[in-house]
Amino acid sequence: MKLNIVPAARGFQWVQLGFRTFLKQPLALAALVFLYATLGLAMLVVPLLGPFLACALVPVATLGLMAATRVAQESAFPMPTVLFTGLRASRERVRAMLALGAFYAAAILVLAIVVALLVPVPAEGKTAMEIAQSDEFRLRVTLTAVFYIPFSLAFWHAPALVHWHGVPAVKSLFFSFVACIRNLRAFAMYALAWVGIAIAVLAASGVAAAVSQVLAAVVFGATSTIATIAFYISLYFTFRDSFLDDPEETPGGP
Repeated sequence: MKLNIVPAARGFQWVQLGFRTFLKQPLALAALVFLYATLGLAMLVVPLLGPFLACALVPVATLGLMAATRVAQESAFPMPTVLFTGLRASRERVRAMLALGAFYAAAILVLAIVVALLVPVPAEGKTAMEIAQSDEFRLRVTLTAVFYIPFSLAFWHAPALVHWHGVPAVKSLFFSFVACIRNLRAFAMYALAWVGIAIAVLAASGVAAAVSQVLAAVVFGATSTIATIAFYISLYFTFRDSFLDDPEETPGGP
């Protein structure tokens, strides 16, 4: 496994591949993303541990959607069980995947605590709408987004490195961060493309709103859903192109 440096334009191609692959198996891939979302929401119901469990699911689900993308690339139908590919490997890799889940949940918890301490949001005597419109809340959202970036880079490739290359959990976080930084130009174009798509979704909804609010809701729901699914699919291509060796086949997974 060697790091591969790709040109900046590759970032746009990752987005294109996300949409193209979605069109190969739209129903199956959409169902997998919805299954992931449903499992995450179901875990939130668990008292106290719900948010932690939902966060811990992210690395496993991310790997599962990458595995589903590999299957769909060959125009095959990814079954629902592919979402749990990360839990159907050797004991060492499953443990590393679970460790990634725990690390991710802990990182999100620490991030939330730090931001809350840095920017207290006064809530006494205010409605939820007033809180959401306050300057403190906007600053908290901004800081959360900024602080989340290094976390996301560390976890971006980590699940795939653990599952397909047998990299230990801690090392996978380091390798993922380095790979993202070394391919920063491509990832910048990748992010720029998704920002453009988000603007296009909002613009299309705005045009539809001139006709009907119901139509605007339908347009926004459909376009944002497709874009979200394509984003998850594109994650595999960012990993595939960032490392020279092909992912190995692991027992029980694609």
